[in-house]
Amino acid sequence: MKVLVTGANGFLGYYLCRQLHAAGHTVLATGKGGNRHGDIAYAYASLDFTDPFAVHDVFEAFAPEAVIHAGAMSKPDECEKNQWQAYLVNVEGTLHLLANAEECEAYFLFVSTDFVFDGETGMYTEEATVNPVNYYGKTKAEAEEAVQEYAHAWGIVRTVLVYGLPQGGRSNLLSVVKEKLEKGETYQVVSDQWRTPTFVEDLAAGIVQLVQQRSKGIYHLSGPDGYSPYEMAKELAALLKLDAALIQPCLSAVIPGAARRPMRTGLSIEKAKAAIGYAPLSFAEGLRRLYGQ
Repeated sequence: MKVLVTGANGFLGYYLCRQLHAAGHTVLATGKGGNRHGDIAYAYASLDFTDPFAVHDVFEAFAPEAVIHAGAMSKPDECEKNQWQAYLVNVEGTLHLLANAEECEAYFLFVSTDFVFDGETGMYTEEATVNPVNYYGKTKAEAEEAVQEYAHAWGIVRTVLVYGLPQGGRSNLLSVVKEKLEKGETYQVVSDQWRTPTFVEDLAAGIVQLVQQRSKGIYHLSGPDGYSPYEMAKELAALLKLDAALIQPCLSAVIPGAARRPMRTGLSIEKAKAAIGYAPLSFAEGLRRLYGQ
């Protein structure tokens, strides 16, 4: 299958492209600027998907059978401060891709987020009512609505707090905590938010399977366990035998930031388990996989 991936230079995009290629698909990785994947066995094209003319040219040349839209402006504080840009990237960019995918009759899979929910209850199912509390979540919810109006087969994957081995110089919560503790530095980590952290390779594998089956509908792909970011950091310190006393719990209210965060956004993954046999690693297993313990 010919698969076009947006956001290929991002954290998830890196793993998606490699897993798609390993599964025998013809991959066109796209991202803003140059290729950050290094020496790769699949094609790469620079693409600003907010430019409708650029999108048209790439689709016309490649004619994808499936599109995985993993590209986004995804930092909540940046979205809150630059709302016009966030709307342009997350909503209008999605519309450009949908319009061109429709001409190819391609399967379209959109990568979304737990931040479409308000965080009042947690363990949200796919049928739960979206009610975002920040602008990032609002743009993703609006893009989801557009995807659901797509004329051909479509899928939406919501995920939460993705972790794994950083690629392309990009960091995540665990890599930052590890770096701080190895330097003997204290680090404040939020203790009053709750998530179901997702191992990036599990997420990529689930998406690849959905694309291969052209599965229609909304699917939640996350880890099976609920943790606060503080608890995640403590588990990492224990595994690597680093000084956990350097990790300082703090409340969300004291962390500077423009965007409000939903407090409790775990995702139910029962639908994905039944539909595609989704079987993600526990958080403890994911840590051991990452750090060879």
